[in-house]
Amino acid sequence: MPRIALSPSIVIMLLFIYGYMLWTVVLSLTPSRLLPRYEYAGLSQYVALFANERWWLSLKNLLIFGSLFVGLCLLMGLLLAIFLDQKVRAEGAIRAIYMYPMALSFIVTGTAWRWMLNPDLGLQRVVRDLGWSHFSFDWLVDPDRAIYTVVIAAVWQSSGFVMALFLAGLRGIDESIIHAARVDGASMPMIYRRIILPSLRPVFFSSLMILMHIAIKSFDLVVALTNGGPGLSTDLPAVFMYTFAFTRNQIGLGAASAVMMLATVAAVLVPLIYSELRRPVHG
Repeated sequence: MPRIALSPSIVIMLLFIYGYMLWTVVLSLTPSRLLPRYEYAGLSQYVALFANERWWLSLKNLLIFGSLFVGLCLLMGLLLAIFLDQKVRAEGAIRAIYMYPMALSFIVTGTAWRWMLNPDLGLQRVVRDLGWSHFSFDWLVDPDRAIYTVVIAAVWQSSGFVMALFLAGLRGIDESIIHAARVDGASMPMIYRRIILPSLRPVFFSSLMILMHIAIKSFDLVVALTNGGPGLSTDLPAVFMYTFAFTRNQIGLGAASAVMMLATVAAVLVPLIYSELRRPVHG
């Protein structure tokens, strides 16, 4: 009965996830443009992809965005979790406030932050109306800083989710170990460094995988916030893939970029998973 109950879900998953992944790989090896053409073209789409300067720019933007997004989310999530773990008053309400952004779609987040960071409507306008006429915060329209507005919006939305993971990890640590360390004279910084943070390794690992996956496939937030601009300053691989596959009618090239995104995810996550599985389990 369990196999019968699970079989429809398994079939659907194999078809609509792994089936389409395989189809994307096939398309990347064809000269498809507006419509699929199942004629083998070798690696010509990949050669064209790596010769495209916009692709390299999107990878550079992904490196900046991904490193800042993952690092800041882990840091803020951990700090917020430690704060809530101190048995603060109204913890439930505070936790709900921190978690609320994750309930929003990235489209809503991008639209809201686009309004707030718009120099003519948002933060800059409000501060100037308060009397600071020379205040300037035009990162949204600055090609050199626009990518950091995407980081701000993404961290705002995702750090609460990471906080919830860390908080669950903190609440799962045996308090008797901490009490014993206090009796032995260990300070709280030493307890966090030697006991608590090492105990949170599985949470760090899970959070890292989730955040890197979000960073690599980021599309809707960028489209809603900057639409890849100004110019191409916030163009990411997912935006590149959508543009070439569905706007410029180069399905083969778009499929090749999608395959490279998948390869990037695998190149990062597979070694992490392998190293985690090889760690000895201490009972």
